[in-house]
Amino acid sequence: MSEEISPSGNQNDKKTTDNSEITSEINQAETTAQNSTSDSIPSEIDTPETSAVVEKATEKPNTTPETSIETPSKEVKTTEVVTMVEKSDSDTSSDVSEENEVDEEEIETSDDINETDEIEIPEVDYSELSMPNLTEALNNLVTKYPVQKIKDPVDEIKNEFNNQFQELLKTKKEEFLAEGGNIIDFHYESSEKKAFNEAFSIYRAKKNAYYNNLKKSLESNLVTRTALIEELKALVETDESVNKNYKKLKDIQERWRDAGAIPRDKYNTVWNNYHHHVDNYYNALHLDNEFRELDFKHNLEEKQKLIKHTEELAEESDINKAFRELQLIHRKWKEEIGPVAREVSDEIWEKFSAASRVIHDKKEQAEAALEDTFKANYSIKKELIGLIDKVKAEAKPTHKAWQESMKQVQEIRDIFFTAGRVPRDKNKEIWASFKDTMRNFNKAKNDFYKNQKNQQFENLEKKRALIAIAEEHKDSEDYKSATQLMKKVQADWRKIGHVPRNESDKVWKQFKKACNHYFDRLNALKDEENKEEVVNLEQKTVLLDATENLELTGDHKVDITAIKEKITEWKSIGRVPFKKKSIDQKFNKVLDGLFGKLDLDKKEAELIKFENKVNSMVSQDDDRQLQNEQFFLSKKVDEVQAEISQLENNLGFFRHVDDDNPLVKDVHKNIAKHKEQLALWKQKYSKIKAMRAAKDAPQPEIQEAPKSTDEALDTEA
Repeated sequence: MSEEISPSGNQNDKKTTDNSEITSEINQAETTAQNSTSDSIPSEIDTPETSAVVEKATEKPNTTPETSIETPSKEVKTTEVVTMVEKSDSDTSSDVSEENEVDEEEIETSDDINETDEIEIPEVDYSELSMPNLTEALNNLVTKYPVQKIKDPVDEIKNEFNNQFQELLKTKKEEFLAEGGNIIDFHYESSEKKAFNEAFSIYRAKKNAYYNNLKKSLESNLVTRTALIEELKALVETDESVNKNYKKLKDIQERWRDAGAIPRDKYNTVWNNYHHHVDNYYNALHLDNEFRELDFKHNLEEKQKLIKHTEELAEESDINKAFRELQLIHRKWKEEIGPVAREVSDEIWEKFSAASRVIHDKKEQAEAALEDTFKANYSIKKELIGLIDKVKAEAKPTHKAWQESMKQVQEIRDIFFTAGRVPRDKNKEIWASFKDTMRNFNKAKNDFYKNQKNQQFENLEKKRALIAIAEEHKDSEDYKSATQLMKKVQADWRKIGHVPRNESDKVWKQFKKACNHYFDRLNALKDEENKEEVVNLEQKTVLLDATENLELTGDHKVDITAIKEKITEWKSIGRVPFKKKSIDQKFNKVLDGLFGKLDLDKKEAELIKFENKVNSMVSQDDDRQLQNEQFFLSKKVDEVQAEISQLENNLGFFRHVDDDNPLVKDVHKNIAKHKEQLALWKQKYSKIKAMRAAKDAPQPEIQEAPKSTDEALDTEA
């Protein structure tokens, strides 16, 4: 009879070899990883992939030990710092003692398929965050992600908070001493530090609860599995019927499957012990062939289903998803399904191995393809880090230069975060390098602006002096000299750098008020002097209303004459105030509506509209727009001429073809159409050229005063 009882479905001799190889691989991986927090499922596939799976599942995570939140400042004597920190945190009763910390490295589970493995914590440059934002980031991590997944980012947040807090503590101490205080009396209360300690205590308590519960669960599961092994041992020795014994075996196997993970260091011993006693049971089962054959048949059917599922899984486009599911299939093959008959054992095992190997090969190919991309991303990120160092080194000691440097670094950071993954063994290195580089850049930036305080106070005095000048001349009646002076004051204001933040809005409003007062007076004077333009506006408004209400007779010539009379009358009125020049656009829109109602020749309508458009530009002395329009028309003439030449050249290829040929007729038709367009473009070009020539003698211009300080200056508020 068959002795096949191995988890892989092979005979005893094969089982012994497989188990020893798997145990050897796991032991080797454990020796390398030591205190890993996960364990691989011993794979039944005797291929190189087995070792890869084990190694991946036993990678050692970051095991940096917890440190106290309070880090003594290197700038102050140790005894003094301790006193300060204790005082500032004496009201934080929620702090959890380090003595009660659970060492998660000692709590290792035998279950390597964790539903949290797919959760990725986004990388964040915490050096960019303020202390309140760091506290908020810590709370978000604790709230949104499993506590066992956030150790590394929490450590980063804690270290960054400590760095910023110690810098703040140093600054406060310097201010205290500068004001004549005694070092013994220094005391600093920090609500931000208290809030962070409370958030960190919540994290620590949640982490301890998780690992305490995990430890209890693993130990409880170990007790359950040990008891099940004892029940197995008793089955062989009992005198009960085979039928009753067999039902008990199935019950034990079902409870074994549901027993859960156990401490990792106990896994191999418990697993081998369990299957040893299952082996003993099946050795005794040969006394009743009927039950044995039924069980073998059932196991064969179940393993065939797994093989089919594995073969279908090879078609899955997401290879990572397929590989994770393959692990679950292997667990079921090993843990949940018993042996098969010896005569089919090798055959079914080879099928399962072959189907599994297809997925392993695809995963290897996918990882190999990605590895080249990851290496390229690593090179890109190293180069970006170098660029940040270069920007820092080249930054000039001016506010404008540092603002530009900050903008450049922000662009580099954005590219860094979108550059993609790097090889796993380079990830911590490149991330640490990036954070160090950003920290150095931010330190240089902060040092610069810290040294700018004196300069800002000097700038404040300069701006106050300009405010005094503006207020002195805001009511001046000598508009010619006062206007030049006020413009110079505005220009000088723009050249002065930053002032202290708490004074910036105040001085800006004072300056703006004085300048606006003067230019409002000047504009009022200009409006008085330009009454003629106001009269023109009134006339154009009346004419616009009349044109809008113009009723067409249906007689083409009469209607065209009426519209042209309105255009001629509009041109004769003259300029309107600059702020009201939009009335020309309204008139043109009304004309477009009238032309749309007429059954005009397309070319004629186009020319009338164009002439009105150009007249509008002329009336507003918009020479730049006229120049642009002329350039556009010249370009269109050249383009259409080139197209005609190309079409005529193409006709040369059809010199032996009759003119009645549809293709030739189409080319002739296209040439005629382009020539018609060319004639229209040329007419437009000639018209605008003549109008610009008539404007050779520029009309005297009235200098427009700025409408307000908002338009004369860049807003600083």
